[in-house]
Amino acid sequence: MKKLSTALFVLVLFPLFLFSQPKEITLEKIWQEMYFSPQTITLGKSMQDGLRYSLVENNTDINIYKYETGEFQETVFSTRDLLKGENGEALSVDYYSFSPDESMLLVGANQESIYRRSTRAEHYIWNIESQELTPLSEGTTQRLPDFSPDGKKIAFVRANNIYIKNLSSGEEYPVTTDGEYNKIINGTTDWVYEEEFAFVKGFHWSPDGAKIAFYRFDEEHVKEFLMLLYGELYPEEYRFKYPKAGEENAFVTIHIYDVESGETLQVDIGEEKDQYIPRIQWTRDPEKLSIQRLNRHQNQLEILLAEAATGSTSLLYLENNLYYIDITDDLTFLENGRNFIISSEKSGYNHLYLYDMQGREVRALTSGSWDVQRFLGVDEDKGLVYYLSHEESPLTNNLYSVRLNGRRKTRITQEEGMHNPTFSEGFQFFINQYSTISSPPVFSLHHANGRKISILEDNEELVEKTKAHGFVEPEFFQFTTGDDVELNGWMIKPADFNPEKEYPVLMYVYGGPGSQTVIERWNPFNGVWFQMLARKGFIVVSVDNRGTGARGEEFKKMTYLELGKYETIDQIEAAKYLASLDFVDAGRIGIFGWSYGGYLTSLCLAKGADWFNAAIAVAPVTHWRFYDTIYTERYMRTPQENPDGYEDNSPINHVDKIRGNYLLVHGSADDNVHYQHTMEMAEALIEANVDFELMIYPNHDHSIFSRNARFHLYRLMTDFLQRSLQ
Repeated sequence: MKKLSTALFVLVLFPLFLFSQPKEITLEKIWQEMYFSPQTITLGKSMQDGLRYSLVENNTDINIYKYETGEFQETVFSTRDLLKGENGEALSVDYYSFSPDESMLLVGANQESIYRRSTRAEHYIWNIESQELTPLSEGTTQRLPDFSPDGKKIAFVRANNIYIKNLSSGEEYPVTTDGEYNKIINGTTDWVYEEEFAFVKGFHWSPDGAKIAFYRFDEEHVKEFLMLLYGELYPEEYRFKYPKAGEENAFVTIHIYDVESGETLQVDIGEEKDQYIPRIQWTRDPEKLSIQRLNRHQNQLEILLAEAATGSTSLLYLENNLYYIDITDDLTFLENGRNFIISSEKSGYNHLYLYDMQGREVRALTSGSWDVQRFLGVDEDKGLVYYLSHEESPLTNNLYSVRLNGRRKTRITQEEGMHNPTFSEGFQFFINQYSTISSPPVFSLHHANGRKISILEDNEELVEKTKAHGFVEPEFFQFTTGDDVELNGWMIKPADFNPEKEYPVLMYVYGGPGSQTVIERWNPFNGVWFQMLARKGFIVVSVDNRGTGARGEEFKKMTYLELGKYETIDQIEAAKYLASLDFVDAGRIGIFGWSYGGYLTSLCLAKGADWFNAAIAVAPVTHWRFYDTIYTERYMRTPQENPDGYEDNSPINHVDKIRGNYLLVHGSADDNVHYQHTMEMAEALIEANVDFELMIYPNHDHSIFSRNARFHLYRLMTDFLQRSLQ
């Protein structure tokens, strides 16, 4: 056979070479174009019959589908015809809920954020039968609208007061009248409850609709935090109540409003004012309200039963813990009126328990050396309890069922990844969201036993994009520290990895109590950036230190009273382990983290100066004295009780040890980890004559989330890493 000439050989292969080259991963694609953002299912909700579900599509349409077949049934509402903005474009559906008989629909639009979980919006009532749309309340925005159980009224919050709208008469009247900004809050929460107990709805209709139980926060005496908002000739002052560690909290009381009489009574929650009420919940009996009471140390949880007619209370449940108790939404009162289910770590792992209404434990529903991640509900007709757990591995979860008698546990999902199922009313079906660290989310429809009905969204387009851009499969690994602790990690190597070469390393850390970064779950933004860095010749690594979750109570809570100490030791141990690998350049190891992760990166650069050459700290805590009461004291108690714990592991007190390159980033309007943290850190660095780089994002909050700001930030961080480590 005649040989091809060299020139012809090149000409033949050149197009193939071009075709086989992976496309470039750019920051423009990640943040400005949102090119790698996965498709999702928006606001999916079960209908009352448990046979159909609704979801928002195109941001404008509320559509109904059948669970059994996935078949489209109807569009029940569309803003394209009914709600348009000043420019004539259809408004987005930001919120919706059906009335109990599903004859009406509440729709929220023009939503604006307040803090992390709180919003206000314009709300409208859509009568499905008459096809009439009316505002919930004229001329104002509202918060947290909620149909009464009979569907004849809607309660909502406006300007720190609760109101009721009578849908038949159109009458609107107040439940409370003393609400005032930075003084009294009715029906919703203050900043610290919203952030740390993770809820904002502070009122609940009784099951019969005769009463409303609600929170009242007296925060007048709580100290204010001041933020400056820029953009005008004179910056605007924004003041809000923010209790810092060791300072006074709001005084919280619980009240019950009688709809017919218009009278309100205060519930007896004890004489102690320095306590928390992290949850209230009606039992199946409309005359009994459950109230969770937590002491300020957060290591004693009581569930009180309040008599709705008198406000008197009795003790239903008591739990004490050597460290602290995490508050969840797992408490569920059964329809039989005789039992409730609750989760607890009292065995050393988080498990589910069945109790009777006299407060006696009937049985453990789950047990073993693994954690239940989340309780999903109970099908009392079939006697089945559904939950997610880390039984197979801390890196994955799966959906299980167990009978109410504690027997016949069944694993329902089979894939080794992370699952997030949502059940239909009646527990006949569920919609599952599933992903791995290397595969984007898949949304699928299932029977309750796990049998798949259909795929709702497979993100196949994104899968093809990852292939075209040459994404590398992350590798999971384990290593043992000098303290004989086995830690989990993952590693992304360059696609052209050569074990004979030495590579710079970027370690990514969060590391806070109960958190995890080393899991089989898709990371839509940082994960893509890490792939980009690998393309540029970095090895990217993440390790879950002691204090993180899914490995039992002792592993998670061993950082108690000494936040930062053991986490930093473990991250330094991880750097030592990486430095021992032949393909790692021990002189080019950096670390990056945000929030708690920024706190740890700062400590690592100081205490681990022999191992870390660069660090990026975004929105870091720099001293726990500056952070809020509920979070900080849960793990540290107060500064007055635990001064050494606060001082020994504050990065501010270790700046003189820093030798590597340090990039400090913060949003000036961060209501969570205040800009103050970075200013105090900068002052300490200057006083210690330590060089550092600083970037402030004006008027941005803790997330620094806008396309331009994120693009700018990640361009800045990429450049910093290349200058510092390559």
